[in-house]
Amino acid sequence: MDPVWQIVHTERVALVADLARITDEQWDTPSLCEGWTVHDVAAHLVANARTTRLGLVRDMVRARFDFHRQSEQGVARERGATPAQTLQRLREVAPLTATPPAPLDSRLVEEVVHGEDIRRPLGIEHTYLPEAVVRGLRYQARTSEAFGGAKQLIAGIRLRATDVDVTIGDGPEARGPALELLLAVSGRGKAVRDLSGPGAPHLHP
Repeated sequence: MDPVWQIVHTERVALVADLARITDEQWDTPSLCEGWTVHDVAAHLVANARTTRLGLVRDMVRARFDFHRQSEQGVARERGATPAQTLQRLREVAPLTATPPAPLDSRLVEEVVHGEDIRRPLGIEHTYLPEAVVRGLRYQARTSEAFGGAKQLIAGIRLRATDVDVTIGDGPEARGPALELLLAVSGRGKAVRDLSGPGAPHLHP
């Protein structure tokens, strides 16, 4: 099995364990994804884990090629009537290796960024494998915004991680822990901690 899948499966199991410890009321907590609750993001992760290459084409046709609508439809489809039902679905999809037509590193972005979308508003701390965060950051840096990346966003600035040996790009520097850089380039600038340098304001909304 590709090492990426091993990391993805580990992160899915860890998130299931964290969600198993929260109350039903906490599932209604607003996540870092604007307009989505913790419950919604969990349902989105279920939908993502079930997505195949052909399935994505089918879903996009149904959504009239609107990516946002396709995501919303996935949440509606996989969101259980209760948190317990959604949690069970998340548990069931944890070992799957289905993927849309995108590089496998995109799965790392999904698990790490959406994991923080859920955990940060709930005050849950989690330590991710450095490889997952670094590969996710590099993936976002080289991927066009049209495909959910940050290539245009970071053009003209340099990202430098302060906890691992990673530097990306050229220009005014934005520096901080790799996880914070990954969240910032993934559109979570309002939730980012400990970024500094003259390029840092470019990553905040």
